Amino acid sequence: MNAIKVTLVTVFVLLVASCASTYNVKVGSDKNENIDTANYKTFAWLTPAKIMAPAEDFNPVMKFRVDEAIEKAFIAKGYTLIAEAEKADFTISYTVGSRDKIKVSSYPSSYNASFGWGRRYYGGMFGRSIRDEVTVRQYTEGKLAIDVYDVKLRQPAWHGWATKRITSNDENGTSGIVKDAVNEVVTQFN
Repeated sequence: MNAIKVTLVTVFVLLVASCASTYNVKVGSDKNENIDTANYKTFAWLTPAKIMAPAEDFNPVMKFRVDEAIEKAFIAKGYTLIAEAEKADFTISYTVGSRDKIKVSSYPSSYNASFGWGRRYYGGMFGRSIRDEVTVRQYTEGKLAIDVYDVKLRQPAWHGWATKRITSNDENGTSGIVKDAVNEVVTQFN
């Protein structure tokens, strides 16, 4: 019985560790229901630049990582990359960006203390004598969006995106984060 428990715990730890890098990544997609993507076999980049409207300060090394990760993710799904966009079943492009955000939280000062019954008790009993604690957090949220276009119909077929709060640890290990985010997004394409 102990060997089974050890095995289960080991598998659980490995599973959690493998998901740790994408734990905070939020992923979503939207599909054009008028376009059937089931018979797609080949893809190409929409433009030679690959990225749509790059920011002026976009790191060229990061661009290379994203380009490569997107190509590999679609190839891993069984699609074939070809050079000529007009001969492909679908074309792809992407955008990346970041936005500074602020999160403000307000709680009664006793809210985080070990004593008390919460806001209603103190608000009713002591009125306005209890002060609120305000916490302000500033952070950067990064976003990657991948778009798929039907070549024959010349219409957008699919849009997928991933957002993640960027931490100082993320800035050091960007290649793994990019790969994980791209794979999470492309997995939703069908």
